[in-house]
Amino acid sequence: MKVCILNPSFGDNFVRVARWAAKSRGRVQRHPEYLLIAAQILIDQGHEVNFVEAAARNFTPEETFKIVGSFQPELILIHATTPSIYNDIEQARHIKEVYPCKVAFAGQHVSAEPDNTLKIGRGVVDYILRHEYDYTLLDLANGQPLNKILGLSWWDGQNFAHNPNRPLLDVNELPFPAWQLIKPEWYPDAGKKFPFLTLLTGRGCNNGCSFCRDPQLMYGYRLRNRSAQRVVDEMEYDLKIHPQIREIMFETDTFAADPQHVTAVCQEIITRNIHKRISWSCNMRVNTDLSLLPLMRKAGCRMLMTGFEFGYDDGLKAINKGGVSVEMARTYAVRAHELGFTIHGCFMIGAPGETRETAQQTIEFAKSLPLDTIQITGVATYPGTSLYKWAKENNFLKAHDWSEWLTAEKEQKTLLDYPQLSSDEIDYFIDKGLKEFYLRPRQIWQMLLSIRSLGDFLRKLHGLKAFVDYFVHKLTGKDKKNKVIPLESESLQPTRMS
Repeated sequence: MKVCILNPSFGDNFVRVARWAAKSRGRVQRHPEYLLIAAQILIDQGHEVNFVEAAARNFTPEETFKIVGSFQPELILIHATTPSIYNDIEQARHIKEVYPCKVAFAGQHVSAEPDNTLKIGRGVVDYILRHEYDYTLLDLANGQPLNKILGLSWWDGQNFAHNPNRPLLDVNELPFPAWQLIKPEWYPDAGKKFPFLTLLTGRGCNNGCSFCRDPQLMYGYRLRNRSAQRVVDEMEYDLKIHPQIREIMFETDTFAADPQHVTAVCQEIITRNIHKRISWSCNMRVNTDLSLLPLMRKAGCRMLMTGFEFGYDDGLKAINKGGVSVEMARTYAVRAHELGFTIHGCFMIGAPGETRETAQQTIEFAKSLPLDTIQITGVATYPGTSLYKWAKENNFLKAHDWSEWLTAEKEQKTLLDYPQLSSDEIDYFIDKGLKEFYLRPRQIWQMLLSIRSLGDFLRKLHGLKAFVDYFVHKLTGKDKKNKVIPLESESLQPTRMS
């Protein structure tokens, strides 16, 4: 079967596959590794696949229609998100007008809201591929009877039909992503060596953070690690496909959750001398076994993307970030800094119970740590998560329609609104924290000293431009290059959320 996999555009620099679907404050782009794994599964089974990366390449809808139409697919898979769902459906409608085909939607949003998606996408969206969709897509492409395909939702002519969920798969059976279908240069990120690729060392997460979509909607609350040999095989494969890459980002939510796995991966990297060819980075929690850090550093780990989240313990408890504390975070940061890691800190404002005082406490905590870079966001609130349910039940959710999930400029928008701290105040503290952290003379000097190569200079330049661009947009409220299809269809006019 001819299958087109589409990552649609939604205004310039919209990041579709990140944890927060929006134009990121850092103006980064994320690799669609999950989509490309699904693509390679199809290719390995003899299907003809065309991957259209419209989001990262900022294609206009017209450019997308032309590319998809010229391929003449029999089936198209679209990765949909909460804020872009109307746009995604409308793009699918135009594609069907250009070249009639079946349309399937996948992703966290449609897994949480299959009925609502089929309702507002009536006549356009034929299938919803819920949760972990790799083999659901393959069964669909192979022509299996619809009522036999696990994880599938569809309109059966009379009702919305939902087949049983698909069991979690064996991650060691998965092929490497079809990186031959993209170019690493499409994905800028000021924090990574450029160009870079992402790599999933496993799927799932053992933790229960209330705001996090992936464990709740896609990959489950059990960390399924791939074998160390398989992980390092993929590193070598990445270097073979794209020898120009300078770094690999282990994008698994909690790479270091299993000390034995971390040790095995690091030892395998050292045995094959991969650490002499390329650096790597990873996502971390502050309750990591600190004895792992020297080995990780020896094996070529450069940067730790770390979820500090809040500067007070009650905030951590409020989002169910179990097993961590502020003092644990400080100990972790100091030790990682001593070992020479670059540390990127991830912080949030807007936990249940947040006040102006606690928001400032988080900002001061971030400034007190030996961090190289940070990001600050509002606490994300997506359908299907326990935080979303709690916010709706308590009338703390500001949005009443999917179109309200972002600002008019497609920037991140705070959706939680409390009696003691409004959404506007949360946004104020986000911007305040970013400016207070980055505009300190000491921080500016430290970032200048970290420039050791032309690549470092270009990354810092991208970061500076992103910082300025974000705050200029905040002041002007304009996004002159937005390319979004107007909602012409009556069926796609704003509909109350289910």
